Amino acid sequence: MSNVAGTGTSRSRSSAASSAASIDLSKRDLTLDLARVFCVLLVVVIHLLMVGTGTDADGAIVVSRPLEEQPWFAPVTWIGQIMPLFFVVGGFASLTAWRSLVRRGGTAADYVRNRVLRLAQPALPLFVFYVAVIGGARLLGVDPELIDVAVVGAASPLWFLAAYTLCQALVPTMAGWHARAPRATLVVLLAGAIAVDAARFSTGVEQIGLVNLLFVWLLVQQIGFWYADGWFAARRWWTLIVLAAVAYASLVPMTAWGPYWVDMLGNLNPPTLPLVALAVGQACVLRLLRPALARLMNTHAARAAVFVVGTRLMTIYLWHLPVILLVSGAALLVPGLSPAPASPAWWWSRPIMFVLVLAAVFALSFLVGRWEAPRMVGATPRPAVVAIATVLAFVPPFVVMEWYMDLPTAVVGSALLSAAILLLGRGAPDPAGRLSPGGADAA
Repeated sequence: MSNVAGTGTSRSRSSAASSAASIDLSKRDLTLDLARVFCVLLVVVIHLLMVGTGTDADGAIVVSRPLEEQPWFAPVTWIGQIMPLFFVVGGFASLTAWRSLVRRGGTAADYVRNRVLRLAQPALPLFVFYVAVIGGARLLGVDPELIDVAVVGAASPLWFLAAYTLCQALVPTMAGWHARAPRATLVVLLAGAIAVDAARFSTGVEQIGLVNLLFVWLLVQQIGFWYADGWFAARRWWTLIVLAAVAYASLVPMTAWGPYWVDMLGNLNPPTLPLVALAVGQACVLRLLRPALARLMNTHAARAAVFVVGTRLMTIYLWHLPVILLVSGAALLVPGLSPAPASPAWWWSRPIMFVLVLAAVFALSFLVGRWEAPRMVGATPRPAVVAIATVLAFVPPFVVMEWYMDLPTAVVGSALLSAAILLLGRGAPDPAGRLSPGGADAA
């Protein structure tokens, strides 16, 4: 697969390099980059605490979930469930990037093509990895039940790609609605989320809740649009505190008397109304912390750390769980290196594991990170082609979210993602001889 569609002349490369070099960081809110990095690293920490590997009395490998066994786990998820904030920050970045693209004469197809590429490209090597791992384990005669437990857990973060691809594909539409009727858009999305939850819980049909991939996550993304427009910045500090308190307080009746789970992970897939309350509260907290975060981002050390992690963010998110399982499995082979899950020694070993996992993912990024980096592509294909490719990119992670990862899903997912990437990268050459960075983040 070529990294350049059309005629890759040296003049075009020079133009693209010049464009990339002209990005003005003074107009970029670096606190949002810090928030995005924080969200992903917190996910890594949580999964390190959730994955315990050990052996039973017969010496067989057992995978447990120590964090979920703790009595304080559910209330802590009210703080630790950070994915709504990621979608808020994503909404800010998306609206900013969309408006910048429009000013430069770009189209909705340009935007969707670039963003879907940024999601589909890093997902492809992961699906190929699962083809090799599951297929190889079967050939070696590894216990199928152990394979299922490991692969299902390791692939669980892929739900994010399905939800985020859907939201990104609709950014041009939602940005238009936001410009014309921002309040009405929020009301319609909120009403839709409530209606879907009501239908789901009253009928007991869980699949109805999948419709809230649209209503809930689009509503949370829309909150990010309001953040980008300065609505939160215009509020006084005490107003933000009151609003955050009300948002978090609303979780009490929703979980105590309503149908929702106290454990916010239970409200994640399919997404439910409490995630909207978390998004509002987290957006307020983010704005309240902005002065302190801005001072932090004025330091060279913080900028360097955010840059290093930020350029590998999708790689860290997608690969950290497989790496956690591989490192944990390797530790089982060395006596004394794998404390019993949930034991005091195991809890104390988590910081060391965090460093080891990040180091391993960093090393892995030199192999798979090229799929995360923006690539130079030609002119955008026809909107119909972009739409088909978007659907192809959406289906594999959605299937994993709904039915978990297995060998057929990994094989078909690899094929669909390959087709999506090829379709999105096969645009006709730009008549002006220009190249555009696929998925360049203008936010």
